[in-house]
Amino acid sequence: MSSSIVEIQIPACVDGAELSGLLACPMFLGLWEQDGRLTIYWQGSQEGLIQEVHEALLQLDVTIPASSIQLQLVIPHDWNARWAASVKPIRIGRRIGIRPSWATMEMPEDGIEIVLDPKQAFGTGHHATTHLLLEWLEEIPELKHSRLLDVGTGSAILSMVALRLGAVSAVGIDNDSVAIDCAQDYAALNGFAQELDLQCCQVEDLAGQSFEVIVANIDRKTILDISPAFSNLRFADAQLFLSGLLKEDEQDIVEKLSILGWVQQAIRAREGWIALQFRVASPA
Repeated sequence: MSSSIVEIQIPACVDGAELSGLLACPMFLGLWEQDGRLTIYWQGSQEGLIQEVHEALLQLDVTIPASSIQLQLVIPHDWNARWAASVKPIRIGRRIGIRPSWATMEMPEDGIEIVLDPKQAFGTGHHATTHLLLEWLEEIPELKHSRLLDVGTGSAILSMVALRLGAVSAVGIDNDSVAIDCAQDYAALNGFAQELDLQCCQVEDLAGQSFEVIVANIDRKTILDISPAFSNLRFADAQLFLSGLLKEDEQDIVEKLSILGWVQQAIRAREGWIALQFRVASPA
């Protein structure tokens, strides 16, 4: 393997978790989002990185102009320091704080702190889509004593925060085994045990289980494909929170879920992304 480490920055036009999954290979060192840009670290040739990024973006139906790409070599012995310096603690909502293990942050007396050292499984709350869902989880009183399902869990940040906020249990699933391995490490680091069940599986594999709160931070196509499973896994008064979506996705998502017995409650937006809240429709 080449000893060269390449840093590439592109606009944050896709969800980092999805892009990380498509880039996952021995050359991929990690990905970070900050100030509206995704920074990707890669050990290998610049040409190989550019090709991999373009192919991954095409799979996500996104193209970006060459002028929006910033590329530079990183001196190998500066790698760890540069990576650590790029990762900052973040406060979300009133009580939630997320930080790497080497940093500290001030928290309110009733604050909820999660420690995450970035790995290939992106999803630390810095991206707008994750941020929107974390804020919502903090606000809903129904989360207390609920059973939560986190679809496309990535780093399991949504599940871990939900448990700290009062959920009695959480099931986090992802079809990426690398993400689940990272999430299990994060869960152990933060002291979670049997109340957090992390599985590499499809949502259909959970047949027979029921949840009061379902969250999914994934893309439009996947949400549309798996939406019937949401209805099969809900309690009668369940709430559903979706993100990883763009404003133009709203109509398709709402129409499909309405057919399946959900009614839209609210929408939130940030940095071009949206999050949607649904409840089970009342019987006619």
